[in-house]
Amino acid sequence: MASLKIPANVPLPEEDSEQLRKAFKGWGTNEGMIISILAHRNAAQRSLIRAVYAANYNKNLLNELDKELSGDFERAVMLWTLEPVERDAYLAKESTKMFTKNNWVLVEIACTRPALEFFKAKQAYQARYKTSLEEDVAYHTSGDIRKLLVPLVSTFRYDGNADEVNMKLASSEAKTLHKKITEKAYTDEDLIRILTTRSKAQIMATLNHFKDKFGSSINKYLKEDSEDEYVQLLKTTIKCLTYPEKYYEKVLRRAINKVGTDEWALTRVVTTRAEVDMERIKEEYLRRNSVPLDRAIANDTSGDYKDMLLALLGHDHS
Repeated sequence: MASLKIPANVPLPEEDSEQLRKAFKGWGTNEGMIISILAHRNAAQRSLIRAVYAANYNKNLLNELDKELSGDFERAVMLWTLEPVERDAYLAKESTKMFTKNNWVLVEIACTRPALEFFKAKQAYQARYKTSLEEDVAYHTSGDIRKLLVPLVSTFRYDGNADEVNMKLASSEAKTLHKKITEKAYTDEDLIRILTTRSKAQIMATLNHFKDKFGSSINKYLKEDSEDEYVQLLKTTIKCLTYPEKYYEKVLRRAINKVGTDEWALTRVVTTRAEVDMERIKEEYLRRNSVPLDRAIANDTSGDYKDMLLALLGHDHS
């Protein structure tokens, strides 16, 4: 359920490219024009615009945007204009660098994307950075966190559906998870194996068995140790695999409620989910906060950056 609003009659990529070219020319950039075009085109359409722009003007659209824009608005437009798998590769690389290290983003990308999409993001990562995501994650992590993250980014899960779930296996693995968690054996290899290799449908069935059999969700069992970074990552893994909209709602709530907005988190969630499940995230946000997400973002941001995010949420005036 995407939030993106695309016009009924989308102009040809040649027309869009020409308008963007005009937006960059003359005194000052026409930011409104950039938003009105790019924030109302889907990934395939944006990709065509980039290709046509390069062919017609012999210039890279991303470089032009980088030159003309700045700040949070630039980051939002740049991330949005990238193809989804390129964007994931970029965000993953950023998350392994020393000054922008973020294990949560790695978990998010590995666990919320469909298996083939994540695989393609890893291919894009190798093409762009000449290393693999697996080796970078292994190099930049250590101890228990490495034990969880390396198999998580190495996996190619089966994208099975609910009809293909093995209930007997779900029941036995629910018992295994319960045993390990009550023993506080959070780094046990079977616990890690189940969470990093089973299909999302199978994990959902296992966790439903867990709750039915033991009276509470697995994350409730993990709560008492939630100060520990590894346990927090474990909980994030489970949430991203099972209820991504709840995970994203929490990221947005924290980003907006923080003293000084966390624009990086805000930008990342809006640009990566606008074409996926933003409507579900908006419903969850309203349910949890009694304020519509677009209003919360409008109150917390300003200028072109605010206009870009609201356009991606489907709440601008065009």
